Amino acid sequence: MTKHIVCYSGGHSSALVAIEVSRRFGAENTVILNHDISSWVEDADVKRFKMQVSNYIGVPITFANIKGLANSEIPDQFDVTMETKAFKVGSGSELCTSRLKTEPFMEWLKVNVPDKDCIIYYGFDENEKARIQRRSGILGAQGYKTDYPLALWKERTIISTKEIGIDPPMQYSTFKHANCIGCLKAGKQHWYIVYCTRPDVFEKAKLAEDCIGYSIIKDAYLDELEPIFSEMKRIGIPATEHIHANTFWSSVRRAGIDTTPDASSKPCECLL
Repeated sequence: MTKHIVCYSGGHSSALVAIEVSRRFGAENTVILNHDISSWVEDADVKRFKMQVSNYIGVPITFANIKGLANSEIPDQFDVTMETKAFKVGSGSELCTSRLKTEPFMEWLKVNVPDKDCIIYYGFDENEKARIQRRSGILGAQGYKTDYPLALWKERTIISTKEIGIDPPMQYSTFKHANCIGCLKAGKQHWYIVYCTRPDVFEKAKLAEDCIGYSIIKDAYLDELEPIFSEMKRIGIPATEHIHANTFWSSVRRAGIDTTPDASSKPCECLL
């Protein structure tokens, strides 16, 4: 019997996919697979949302966690990167994604679907063709089939979880995605929000940069950005991702804030 496995991130798109797949193939044939994230960096409302959608579908969440750990024991993105002394691995993919999600996922598939008789579903939409092509290629090369209901299914039964009385995570009111708070893939705008709303996460990210010796953001260390963020917060620059990046940073510059980090406090790398 073919297993229909939904990669269930806890975001709105993957929730819609879980509902669509369960409605088409039956709850009894659907697996909603999640890699649980440390409660310290995954908003509690994201966890609320995951459980409400799971309860609606009538399918319990299957957790494929790093080393099979319980949530209280799961390391955060900074823990795994500091342990390995790197933010990225291989061709440049984020190490936290590899350790916390990709590796546990592939191990789960190997143990639970040894015959590869499954279809794996993702929440990519029609505007994410490059991601669809890449994921299809990677998993296809290993013998797995993939599908993308939001992009490829002509007949849809639901557009928003509000239709079934479930509000999307409150995190969407500030962020565009329900990713970890302090996402290692994100840019300066995200990290300004973290600075304003989660100073504890911001401080641990700075510690990780010091430990590893590289910056999370390509062209600046967080402690170089801190005085800029402090001034932005002081004058009331809104901490949100729902302003286009060009517009956001233009408004910062119009306010008279120099957005160029002062790297003078950093040692010359060639002397180390």
